[in-house]
Amino acid sequence: MREIILVKYGEMALKGLNRSTFEDALLRNIRYRLKALGKFSYAKAQSTIYITPETDTDEVCAELIDKAMPRLKKVFGIAALCRARECEKDFAKIAEQAVAYLHETLTAAKTFKVEAKRSDKAFPMKSPEICRELGGILLEANPHLTVNVTEPEITVTVEIRDTHAYIHAAREKGAGGLPVGTAGNAMLLLSGGIDSPVAAYMMAKRGLRITACHFASPPYTSERARMKVETLCEKLTPWCGSMAFYCVPFTEIQEELQRNCPEEFFTILMRRLMMEIACKLAERDQCGAIITGESLGQVASQTLPALACTDAVATMPVLRPLIGMDKVEIVEISRKIDTFETSIQPYEDCCTVFTPRHPKLRPHLPEIEEAQAAVDFAPMIEKAVANAEKKIFAQHISEANM
Repeated sequence: MREIILVKYGEMALKGLNRSTFEDALLRNIRYRLKALGKFSYAKAQSTIYITPETDTDEVCAELIDKAMPRLKKVFGIAALCRARECEKDFAKIAEQAVAYLHETLTAAKTFKVEAKRSDKAFPMKSPEICRELGGILLEANPHLTVNVTEPEITVTVEIRDTHAYIHAAREKGAGGLPVGTAGNAMLLLSGGIDSPVAAYMMAKRGLRITACHFASPPYTSERARMKVETLCEKLTPWCGSMAFYCVPFTEIQEELQRNCPEEFFTILMRRLMMEIACKLAERDQCGAIITGESLGQVASQTLPALACTDAVATMPVLRPLIGMDKVEIVEISRKIDTFETSIQPYEDCCTVFTPRHPKLRPHLPEIEEAQAAVDFAPMIEKAVANAEKKIFAQHISEANM
């Protein structure tokens, strides 16, 4: 019989009448992620997706699974996954396949145990009997092993399903969360720093499809700064799926702010104007929320009063998944998703342009609104939205970027 991949659901398994919607979205995301590797067949049953390489040779099958596993570990909605040997529901054949299939794995271990899951209650042996008998056969074939039921190095699992039995011993953790696209669409303010890519990852994990917008202020910001942000988009696609990216021209607005607004209000006013532009782009792209990488108290524009002043111009919910995290926690995730080294490249974004020497830490909304009203920014906002350049970043298919 053949080797396959078993994909296990996470919290999706707890969904009620709309569970099939989540299952279909997960299967669709998996198909797209593996499309470039070759042909696979898919089936789903009992909170499991069965992925089978369509090939006649064991060698090619193993190669396809080798390539598929790293990609699947970045698909949100998967709680766990494993390579497994499919075989007939006959104990003698299960034992024969287990000895052969697990030989290399068990040779490298010292302790093991056997677990059995018997969803087909018509199978003549009960779970404890399967564990006892198969454990004895594996011990005989691997006399160096000892049984440890509390902390084994290897747990051999036998699943007796409706049509086949499945043997596996290396269950790997998946990305968890919910399938991308099941919670709607949201617009990410992508600065180029460490925080905003992590915010994208965390909200994609909750099922949001991400669109990103970045504000560029040439000549104050360089083309390399834009390239850095585009690289971040590429690094996010294995987690977030395909992404639309907007690069918004922001020089005119920043220069107008610098000329006509109080210096201490510059950062808050800039953030408000960014939020207005992002909301307009989000509405045009049918996004239902804005995502930012702000963390409470991290910088002057991220105090509670400052955030309230920024949110006052938003026309939709503003999601801040990092709000209660410290920098160490954020950096840890950025390393995990491979954005950290790109984020720390020394190409600064427009948030560093005209930075005030003494920013207002606790601004009051009326004074901020009065300062903004001194200039008619509406035409400049519309111009920035109209001139935003759009680019699509497709999901990774490059082996080098897996």
